[in-house]
Amino acid sequence: MMDHADIVIAGGGPVGGALALALKDGGRSVTVLEARGDFSRQRDPRALALSYGAMLILRRLGVWDRLPAPTPIVDIHVSRKGGLGRCLLSAAADGLPALGYVVDYDVLDRALREALAGGGVHYLTGAAVTRTRTASGYAVVDFLQHGAARQLTTRLLARADGGRGDDAVPGSGQQVRDYGQSAVVAPVRSELPHRNVAYERFTGEGPLALLPSGDGLALVWTCAPERARRLCAMAEPDFLAALHGHFGDRLGRFTAAGPRAAFPLVLKYARPVVAQRTVLLGNAAQTLHPVAGQGFNLGLRDAWELAAEILATPPGEIGGRAMLERYRAGRRLDSAGSILFTDTLARLFSNDDPILRHGLGLGLMALEGLLPAKRFVARRMMFGARGCRWRAPTSM
Repeated sequence: MMDHADIVIAGGGPVGGALALALKDGGRSVTVLEARGDFSRQRDPRALALSYGAMLILRRLGVWDRLPAPTPIVDIHVSRKGGLGRCLLSAAADGLPALGYVVDYDVLDRALREALAGGGVHYLTGAAVTRTRTASGYAVVDFLQHGAARQLTTRLLARADGGRGDDAVPGSGQQVRDYGQSAVVAPVRSELPHRNVAYERFTGEGPLALLPSGDGLALVWTCAPERARRLCAMAEPDFLAALHGHFGDRLGRFTAAGPRAAFPLVLKYARPVVAQRTVLLGNAAQTLHPVAGQGFNLGLRDAWELAAEILATPPGEIGGRAMLERYRAGRRLDSAGSILFTDTLARLFSNDDPILRHGLGLGLMALEGLLPAKRFVARRMMFGARGCRWRAPTSM
């Protein structure tokens, strides 16, 4: 006989791990299939800008207190290189201690795994999904674990495997936009303290973000792929000089840079994200441009809302059409809104047309003077398109 779990989660990264944690005490059997067999892989250089809403979710999952001193973002300074105007988004204007927090990807990944190690979830490492098929009442998941072929049946398969589940939903259409850009990421240090301000600087090449991270900064520099390769190959003094020339003087000189890496940037999303006994989450459902730091926050909201839907559904109806349609309908506005928001910012502001550049500068000046509009943008970044809606999942 094949093994069975009410919910099988393909992918044990941060989004899949968050879903498993939200379900672990809910009276449903959960199995996580994680392809990585050894977690001592090379360090991931990315920093994550967690929204205030993401912090609330991680706190309810019991993960937040496991993170060593996340760096708060109290203000976000938005400007356009070569254009007039700037806008300052402030946590104080919303009566909150922070707009978000910066943590290393690896730190969050490890904290989620440690929280899952406490039991309640069957976590299999070295388990790579090879095939799935569905029937009216269940799905069958074939996977290889350390070279041995195994199978699981499940009421619901959640694909949170970072895009490797592109064909997991029959009839799902993949929409792809190649931005023709890469993101150079690196830790850097500056002459002046960051004072917990995050900078989003739009340029003709694409946005440049500097996020407060500990005593230093996490850099995300969007540019053409060839320029990204040159930036990664530069000697440190030349790289720091190029960064200063591109960003300006708000933080003084840049004094040090850590290892650099570059990632290609695409917009990719699946429609629909649900089918018979299957749902896509995180990067398997949508991969966003890093502008405004919305990608992981959207995936975390996906996991939270799916867990709430599962735990509000009688066990025999988990993975059924009605449950999946409720989930899809509930997530449609947030998903579509986040995709439109980041795609518009990435394309509209990555433009050297002088008329458009000055028009966008005037737009930033207008936004700075319109407090309700600023508050709307800030809340969209903190809580997504549906606003603050963090009900705690409760078991049936």
